[in-house]
Amino acid sequence: MKIIVGLGNPDDKYKNTFHNLGFMAVDKVAEELNLSFNKEKCRAKIAETKINGEKIVLVKPQTYMNLSGESIRELVAFYKTDTTDLLVFCDDFDIAEGEIRIRATGSGGTHNGLKNIVANLGTENFNRVKIGFKNLKRVNIPLIDLVLSGIRGEDKEIFDKVIDRAGKIGVDFAKGENIEKLMQKYNGKVC
Repeated sequence: MKIIVGLGNPDDKYKNTFHNLGFMAVDKVAEELNLSFNKEKCRAKIAETKINGEKIVLVKPQTYMNLSGESIRELVAFYKTDTTDLLVFCDDFDIAEGEIRIRATGSGGTHNGLKNIVANLGTENFNRVKIGFKNLKRVNIPLIDLVLSGIRGEDKEIFDKVIDRAGKIGVDFAKGENIEKLMQKYNGKVC
């Protein structure tokens, strides 16, 4: 079984913000697999399918970014799955705009959503796909304002390409590709 999570904030006002890049990524995975988020479980919107006989659950926690770990902990317990079968998509200001970084483990770093997941799961051993949005044009904007600002103009083109790649990562993970192969195949600058 695989659980694929996108981190974000559920209100419409956050829909097209940098902090919702995780939601956008898991939405792209759902689109690629022809799924819709038509169920709710453990304080999350979910979509379910089977690929090659293995259950796949796509997740958008509705607990807001900083409490994402609460919903994820409940889902991991509900489905009785190992954290190594978890893939989390999130934004990351410490990575350059247009770059994707896949990791099998690591701390939450400066990302409050990841920190909350680590705290709630009691482990750093879960897969994550970080979508970079650091841009030198935006370094003077306070981070709290930046993550909640809208993606517009030339940035939209860049992130459309990045989200397309994120969708492929999610589909490949769902089909059983291991994290090391995904790292070799997809880590790096998209555009």
